[in-house]
Amino acid sequence: MTANRGRRMAPDGRELRLWKVGWALTVIFTAAILAAGSVFYSLIALLDFQEIDTTTKLDAKTLFDIVKLSFGVVAGAGALVALVVAYRRQRVDEAGAHREATRLHTERFSQAVDKLGSDSPAVRLGGVHALAGLADDAPDDNLRQTCIDVLCAYLQLPFTPDPGNDPTHQEEHHRYLALRKVRHTILRLIGEHYCRPKGSHRSWQGHDLDLRSVIIDGDMSFQGVQFSGVTVTFEGATFCGGVVDFEGATFTDGLVSFEGATFSGGLVDFEEAAFMGGFVDFEGSVFSGGTVNFDLAVGQVPRALRESVGVPVPHGVTLPSDWLPAFG
Repeated sequence: MTANRGRRMAPDGRELRLWKVGWALTVIFTAAILAAGSVFYSLIALLDFQEIDTTTKLDAKTLFDIVKLSFGVVAGAGALVALVVAYRRQRVDEAGAHREATRLHTERFSQAVDKLGSDSPAVRLGGVHALAGLADDAPDDNLRQTCIDVLCAYLQLPFTPDPGNDPTHQEEHHRYLALRKVRHTILRLIGEHYCRPKGSHRSWQGHDLDLRSVIIDGDMSFQGVQFSGVTVTFEGATFCGGVVDFEGATFTDGLVSFEGATFSGGLVDFEEAAFMGGFVDFEGSVFSGGTVNFDLAVGQVPRALRESVGVPVPHGVTLPSDWLPAFG
């Protein structure tokens, strides 16, 4: 217990280190005395005082001025003490508030994750919205990233295929549709939060997304999103339905990977997207159906896109005129 005395957690999650009051006051008083001495001797030099007459007697006015100065020094010292104490109290209060917010977040997080594991699709759906709300209200970026990671992990879980409309499998079919709605809700929520301007409330821009091997058969929008300084991976994902919208998105930094992804249905739209930097990778991707639209895209051709699309360009893949020479 002694080793942890005086150590608290800062609002950013790091250990909060505060000097002991005695040390803090000593340092501040020393700095104040040095500053006052510097000002005093600077004034003497400025006013060109060469020597002080030690035989001069103090009159009442001079004595009164000295007393006022002494009281001023004492008052200033008291103000410094109050400032140090107030600063320490504020820092401790902030750390305490952060710890309390983190504790409440952890409790709510555990409850939301439990809901995701429920047998009831409706309860799972409630867990999805609870996690999205927790990500919005997270006291720091690390806790928000954790919520996003859990939602992505749920999408990566295997699920039972649709048994069809056969009357003998009606219950399984309804359960499949209900669980499919849970997955589509996660896709929609991720897109909605990423489309909010970076730095604004409830924006997830600037956070990583791991959608490896995810089956994307619902709508998902990244329209106008700036992919900068993040890792977003669709490696091995299957785009087989719905609309995944990257229209007007800007790729300037970080990594966005479609390595090994399969485009077999629906619409994946990169219209007017700007590939201005970073690392956008289509190595090993398969274009076997659906529509993949790069019309009016600008910037450099993404890595391995030509090799993956093939020549001639298959039906359903639209490229900007500036890229056509690279495709032969």
